[in-house]
Amino acid sequence: MKYLITGGLGFIGSNLADRLSKNNRLTIIDNCSTGFIKNLKKNENIKIINANLLNIKKLKKIFRNHSIVFHFAANADIKNGLKNPKKDLEQNAIVTYNVLEAMRYNNIRKIVFTSTAPIYGNTSQFPTKENAPLTYQTSLYGASKLYCEGLISSYCEGYNFKSWIFRFVSVLGPRYSHGHVFDFIKQLDKDNKNLNVLGDGKQKKSYLHVSDCLDAIFLALKKTKKKINIFNLGHNNFINVNKSIKIITKLLNCKPKLKYSGGNKGWVGDLPFVFLDNSKIKKIGWKPKKNIDESIEDTVNWLLKNKWIFKERK
Repeated sequence: MKYLITGGLGFIGSNLADRLSKNNRLTIIDNCSTGFIKNLKKNENIKIINANLLNIKKLKKIFRNHSIVFHFAANADIKNGLKNPKKDLEQNAIVTYNVLEAMRYNNIRKIVFTSTAPIYGNTSQFPTKENAPLTYQTSLYGASKLYCEGLISSYCEGYNFKSWIFRFVSVLGPRYSHGHVFDFIKQLDKDNKNLNVLGDGKQKKSYLHVSDCLDAIFLALKKTKKKINIFNLGHNNFINVNKSIKIITKLLNCKPKLKYSGGNKGWVGDLPFVFLDNSKIKKIGWKPKKNIDESIEDTVNWLLKNKWIFKERK
């Protein structure tokens, strides 16, 4: 099979590319806005194309002769979504439409899509199941991803596509490029005596290591045969931000003064509690190998060895 990855130079996409390229040929499409060529070593099995996914005419040519699409490209800057609302519309919703149309044009019928826990909005069900009632949306990011899910399922019904949709909690590990661990390490690298914390530090979140995330995706691809396959991907546990800070500061051997912005949310649209029910993916034989503490530690160690990313990722 010949694979195509959108956003293949990004955090999760590049880790996926590493795995796939060992035994397969693949094409990566990335506009290099948040992905980095440094994330991948030169590999004759990987073809990298710098392209804008909004250019559907170009996509139709690039997608030719591929078997399956891993659509990982997205604007994942939830925190700053309200500053530029058009970005989520273009980079998530319209781009996904373009990907589906390029697939239809080239008779590609299989798509793997990275969705997100925020599609559940302001839910009161914890842990949150895949069939949980969808309440009002709290972020433009979550709303755009939910729209993408609907679009993909419609193409499955209308054009006989087959899809695997994965609703992630926050993912950690090597090449991690945004989120609270990234922000804290960046701050503490400049000043290890003070740390600004959004919210009250009591926000509870579940995290998953990127290697466990990819294990789940490959297992689902192998074992599921439905037209539309939707899975939550999250850890069995969760921690709060203050516990995460303790792990990080212990690794950095510092005791900064914590300055909280206040409130139970980090920003407008933030979810103070994210904890997904992962029993569905576990039923087909998956379970996380790394606990949350180990995932944070692995992320911190990679960031400390790759400080170039703080300058590149602004």
